[in-house]
Amino acid sequence: MNHSPQDSPPPAAAPEPAAPAASAPRAPEPAPLRRKPGSAAWIAVLAVMLFAWQWYDNRSEIGALRQDLARKLADSDTQNKESRLVAEQVREAVAEAQVKLGVLESRLAESQNQQIALEALYQELSRNRDEWAYAEIEQSLLIASQQLQLAGNVKAALNALQTADARLQRLQRPQLTGLRKAINRDIERLKALPHVDTVAISVRLDSLIAQVDGLPLAMEVRPQPAAPAAAAKEAEDNLWMRFWRDTWAELRQLVRVQQMDKADVPLLAPSQTFFLRENLKLRLIGARLALLARDATSYKADLKAARGWLGRYYDTRNNNVTHALALLRTLHEAEVSIEVPDITATLEAMRSHRLSRERGGR
Repeated sequence: MNHSPQDSPPPAAAPEPAAPAASAPRAPEPAPLRRKPGSAAWIAVLAVMLFAWQWYDNRSEIGALRQDLARKLADSDTQNKESRLVAEQVREAVAEAQVKLGVLESRLAESQNQQIALEALYQELSRNRDEWAYAEIEQSLLIASQQLQLAGNVKAALNALQTADARLQRLQRPQLTGLRKAINRDIERLKALPHVDTVAISVRLDSLIAQVDGLPLAMEVRPQPAAPAAAAKEAEDNLWMRFWRDTWAELRQLVRVQQMDKADVPLLAPSQTFFLRENLKLRLIGARLALLARDATSYKADLKAARGWLGRYYDTRNNNVTHALALLRTLHEAEVSIEVPDITATLEAMRSHRLSRERGGR
């Protein structure tokens, strides 16, 4: 871009150089020029310190992140182990349930097959009185066998065998004599078994369960108050006798004689008292269930535990507690499990006779 001579400023006159003095010393360099290397060093040191602080801070954060990550990995590993354990338990439970389901399905199929076979048998034999009688006898023997094997119910099995023998007696068939002898032999074997009165034992256990809440605990017993006659006698004595009696009472307190072989009365909190009574009820209920299942081991174990708790925590001087202990002892000595005989041979003989009769009819 061109500028006119009018626009440009006039050149300034150059100053005249001063004459150097011959005797004047050389001027020192400016101070800022001497401090420049020191300032750069300080800036470098500060930069290094800032870098070191940032590096240390980053390293601390990285260490904290590593620890957090390691903790989370450990927690995740623990959870994975627990999940694998739970999954394994679930798989085992599923496998066990599948096995039980298979067994139940097979039993159901067998029961359905038996029911279908019986229905077909009943329909086929509906026109023949003898065939009906044979079917009913076989059904009675089957019921007796099932009652003995599954429930151990001797009374029901005995009734079923007696019903079958009565039906055979009404048929009056000479070829059924051997079958009647087998049924009578089984009846005698069942009559020779010891009788277990399940209903009476269950009623006694129910009465004990109802009495648990009213039985007094040992820690609830309070000492008997002093006899008023002793206080009256003490008031009638003179001063000298009261002095000697008080002195003797103080001397007796210096020595205490205690029987160490006797266990102390256990003290229970209100919540512990509640759970004690509930656990005692559960023990008695478990004994009743074991009685119905003919499980003598569990039955005796529950009654033994109940007796131990009554003797330890309850007031054994109370009449109700004493009666409960005696009843538990009697129930514990009762036999609830008996070895029932096998009557399947009689059932098989009846089936063989029926099959041979059907072949002969064809």
